[in-house]
Amino acid sequence: MKQSRRTWINPLTMTIAGLLIGTIARLTDICAPHIGDIFSQMSIWILFGTCITLYSKSRKAAMVNVLLFCLGMLVTYYVTAAMTDGIYSWPFIIGWTVFALVSPFLSYAVWMCKDNILLSKIISIGIIIVSFLSTMILFDHLRIHDFVINAALFYILFLQKKK
Repeated sequence: MKQSRRTWINPLTMTIAGLLIGTIARLTDICAPHIGDIFSQMSIWILFGTCITLYSKSRKAAMVNVLLFCLGMLVTYYVTAAMTDGIYSWPFIIGWTVFALVSPFLSYAVWMCKDNILLSKIISIGIIIVSFLSTMILFDHLRIHDFVINAALFYILFLQKKK
C-alpha cells in the first residue's frame, strides 16, 4: 500500500468524506436519479467500506474510519433530505443506521482479507456474493453498475497486490 493513500485515510478525512458523500448522494437523488440509484444501493457502500478498510493503517483504524464515514454519510443524507422536503421513511433510516453501527464489525472481518490464507479468500468471495445478493434481494435485479462495482471489488480483493 502506498503511504500517501494511508495518510489521507484517517478519522477526520473519513468523517468529512462521509459528510460530503451523504450530501452528494441526496442531491443526486434529486438532480440525477440514475446516479442516485447507485448511491441508494448497498453494493456501492460495500465497495467504499472495503476500500476504507483495506487502505487503513490498522484494523482498529479501519473500524473507526468506516464507522465515521458511514455515520457522516447518514447524517448529511437525511439532513439534506429534510431540507429538500425529500421523501424518506423510518424503516430506511433505521436500516441504514443499523448498517452503519454494524460496519466496524464488518470492517474487522474485511481486514482479514489482507492475509493470504484460505479464510481470507472465503471472506473475499462472501463480500462479493453479499454485494450481488443485497442488490437482487433489496432492489429486485442487477444493473450494469452492479457488475462494475463488483468487478472493482474483485480487483481490490483478489488482483491488487496485497502487502
